[in-house]
Amino acid sequence: MNVGDNMTGSPGIVPEGLTRLLELANNLWWSWKPDARRLFETIDPTLWDLTHHNPVKLLHDLKPDRLIALALDPAFVRQYSAVLKAYDEYLTAQGTWFATRYPELSDKKIAYFSAEFGLHNSIPIYGGGLGILAGDHCKEASDLGIPLVGLGFMYPQGYFRQRVSPEGWQEAEYTPFDRSESPIHQALTPSGAPCRITVDIGERIVHVLVWQVRVGRVILYLMDTDIQENAPSDRELSARLYGGDQEVRLCQEILLGIGGVRVIRALGLAPAVWHVNEGHSAFLTLERIRQLVQDGRPFPEAMELVRQTTVFTTHTPVPAGHDVFPYYLMDRYFGQYWDLLGLSREEFIQLGEHPTVPSAGFNMTALALRMSAHLNGVSREHGRVSRAMWHCLWPNVPEDQVPIRSVTNGVHAPTWIASEMNELYSKYLGPDWAERSDDSAIWHRVTDIPDTELWAVRRTLKRRLMRLIRERARAAWIEGRIGPSQVLAEGTLLDPEALTIGFARRFATYKRATLLFTAIHRLKHVLHDRWRPVQIVFAGKAHPADEPGRQFIHQVYNFCRDQGLGGHLAFLEDYDMHMAKYLVWGVDVWLNTPRPPMEASGTSGQKAAINGVPNLSVLDGWWQEGYDGSNGWAIPVSTELTDPHAQDAHDADCLYRILEQDIVPLYYTRDRDGIPRGWIQVVKDAIRTITPRFCARRMVKEYMEVTYAPAASWRPPV
Repeated sequence: MNVGDNMTGSPGIVPEGLTRLLELANNLWWSWKPDARRLFETIDPTLWDLTHHNPVKLLHDLKPDRLIALALDPAFVRQYSAVLKAYDEYLTAQGTWFATRYPELSDKKIAYFSAEFGLHNSIPIYGGGLGILAGDHCKEASDLGIPLVGLGFMYPQGYFRQRVSPEGWQEAEYTPFDRSESPIHQALTPSGAPCRITVDIGERIVHVLVWQVRVGRVILYLMDTDIQENAPSDRELSARLYGGDQEVRLCQEILLGIGGVRVIRALGLAPAVWHVNEGHSAFLTLERIRQLVQDGRPFPEAMELVRQTTVFTTHTPVPAGHDVFPYYLMDRYFGQYWDLLGLSREEFIQLGEHPTVPSAGFNMTALALRMSAHLNGVSREHGRVSRAMWHCLWPNVPEDQVPIRSVTNGVHAPTWIASEMNELYSKYLGPDWAERSDDSAIWHRVTDIPDTELWAVRRTLKRRLMRLIRERARAAWIEGRIGPSQVLAEGTLLDPEALTIGFARRFATYKRATLLFTAIHRLKHVLHDRWRPVQIVFAGKAHPADEPGRQFIHQVYNFCRDQGLGGHLAFLEDYDMHMAKYLVWGVDVWLNTPRPPMEASGTSGQKAAINGVPNLSVLDGWWQEGYDGSNGWAIPVSTELTDPHAQDAHDADCLYRILEQDIVPLYYTRDRDGIPRGWIQVVKDAIRTITPRFCARRMVKEYMEVTYAPAASWRPPV
């Protein structure tokens, strides 16, 4: 036997023939490879479920006798060897899409900066869609062979755990997660030393320790200030995602942008392209300019070099979603910095000034837009809205020529596909469907899937969701976390045969989670039909400081507790990636009701669609370009209504009418075999039309073609 190495999360002793289990567990490649997931599940199916599919914790908690027995099991050893062979072939493959398509850029790295990354529930450093998008971006870059590295924060306390009180109020719990049970390890410099950097923040020096996570071929680097060298307040800077007041937020963004560049340099990396994913990391442009000015370049030349090699993705059409810092804080924290750029205070401030509201403060989106030559929104509609919103930065060009294009978000299909749907696709589309997920031609084969097989899989996935809901409620009851009135709200009375609608997302008020309750009498009529019952499952968090969002959760939760509606409504607390998968697999319809045009893109509905769950959504974000009249249902946008209450009434009426006249009758119209043929046709149309257009493979290829390749190929004029 070999003693396990000193990697975080390794068990003490692993049998000789299985030593690379540790390596497999510590590279998130396993999380989107079905054979690798089955390998870990085979080790101990019960412990696999109890650890929420976390192989590092599984191996950490496993009894040594079990590994010894598996090492002597020829069937398991063959399974292990096959997975290991696939893993090695993946990491060493020479003929990736990137290597074939862009051989001239083989030595050009891309640095991808984001405040959050949603990779797996064992690494809770994400809060919502921005992080999940960043995680999917990294996974697809790995699959395509794109030489990308990620940069973000460690967040020892992660995002908050959500608890709902008996009265229906969201309560936030912050508990440190155990790195020994996650695939996180110290990052090393080229000399082999632990990677550490320092950042001047105001009048103090903050020390940063760097960790890393392997995501297939991609490495994600995470900054951590929770180390002894720092003062207690500075140790808290990277403690929580989106925590603290405005001053703390500014300090975090200094760390992410300026500190992030220093981390990249300390690691010996020289990216050709720098991707600013939302404005949180925009200070990286200033740090890159500072280094060039220090090397002797004049500011205009340094700024142009940085601009041409920077990609900026804006994610929000909501004005309040853009970080704006008061000038007194900028003076406090950048008073010495603008001299290093060769700028006066006025020149520095102008870099982040909003032209129409200059007194508002230093706008991080304005800074990123000025400092990046490659700009994009995250859906076609969001690109249009962003061009209108930021036309003021290009006042001399027509609005439709403002240089903000769009790259519509997509989802990493192998991560979000249910195993049963994967088997169905492998059988009828081909075993390589995931590698061709952006090829529309293969998705036409969805029509070849027998209705009976697809319907059987969809019913299986719904039963699996219902089982998860009941088990979660049972565990919460046993642990004393919920009382009698909450058992009803947690979904214990849901019917595994009823038409089930899912609404799961961040509880920001513009997403209008309460729109369904506009006319209770109509909702009750839909829910309580004895022969055609309907039920709705809610999940999602509101930011702890978002009081209106917490009010929405309170309202929804109390409807779920109401016996007049009870048994047909449920609110699932502590929404995370693990729960999200069961929801996008198991519901029948995915509901989305944002107030247009505030939905930049949204991706949860894309995850649902690839699993055969049609969307019912307002025509905003990605659905505005995804809906074709037959692949789901659309709530039309009324351009005449400007009053929010009138708009809500209009949209609610459309929502009820679609449910009453279209969705419910179609779902319950069955043939003599009990198959809803018309419904299955909508399911097939959703899969066929949405998957190739809204998968991360298409998205990341598009980023490569329209932003990364031009930025990497740019040369300054002679």
